[in-house]
Amino acid sequence: MIGRLILSYPDAAQRAGIFLVLALITLVVYQLGVSPAWIGHLLPATEAWLTENPALGRLAGAVMIALIAAANWKALRQLSRRQQIISVWLELFALLMLFFYSFDLSFAFIAKKVGFLVSQGVVTTLYISAISIIIATVIALAGAIAKLSKNGVIYGLATFYTSLFRGLPLLMQIYIIYLGLPQVGYVIGAVPAGILALSLCYGAYMTEIFRAGIESINRGQTEGATALGLSPSQTMALVILPQAMRVIIPPTGNQFIAMLKDSSLVSVVGVWELMYLARTMGQTEFRHIEMLITASMIYWMLSIVLEYAQSLIEARFGRFNVR
Repeated sequence: MIGRLILSYPDAAQRAGIFLVLALITLVVYQLGVSPAWIGHLLPATEAWLTENPALGRLAGAVMIALIAAANWKALRQLSRRQQIISVWLELFALLMLFFYSFDLSFAFIAKKVGFLVSQGVVTTLYISAISIIIATVIALAGAIAKLSKNGVIYGLATFYTSLFRGLPLLMQIYIIYLGLPQVGYVIGAVPAGILALSLCYGAYMTEIFRAGIESINRGQTEGATALGLSPSQTMALVILPQAMRVIIPPTGNQFIAMLKDSSLVSVVGVWELMYLARTMGQTEFRHIEMLITASMIYWMLSIVLEYAQSLIEARFGRFNVR
């Protein structure tokens, strides 16, 4: 019935759909309790009415937000795809900055602390993350090959490792390594403990990614390489892995970004990485939110750099698919 009406009266159905979407946006904004104070800033004459009628003011604000969203959508539809992407990024970034600005931040305090936050915290974070990424990649490759092995002992070791380190929370792994190893006579520093925990944890997750990528390659590739006289190690290095990288890189890039952010957990053992410095510097002058927002934006920028690097690597390996 509804489908027949839509086909019979397409223009009316489109208008009804637009009205329904606007009503839904209005309802959501109203239920969220968004303050209509911004209307008073734009139209000072309405401040008294908004104060006297808070419920109607919220409704008016919700309706205006829905109409602004609809007008913005209409304007974006007139642009090319590239211009739409850039415009959406700029608009959302402006809204994010406006949201942060509403916190009444001390920008002078941020400017005073951001230099040390970058020179000490970011450097330590990148140092820990880079070493952990390299070690985790080596572990993952070895673990994936072990899980594909027909040797029961090697397969058992690999499956036990992945089950254990995927099953334990990363924070618990950091504590066990940092506090547990000294109990058996091996004292380990905070930074090596953090690197070891990150490497083992993400190596376990990436093991499954590498295994799935290797198994995605047709068995005929291995048989062809064997027929050409290549050894199993040569087949893996020269034939299987280059093709599997197209499957491996996207989820592995996500793991790298997650590792970069999870490196903040090593602050619990006193490592002077980005989150540790943001928390301690914010405590000195009770400016916690300034430092946390600054650290968050730095993490975001580092993640963008990793995303860009991932896209370049994907493009490099993806070119082999171009015919």
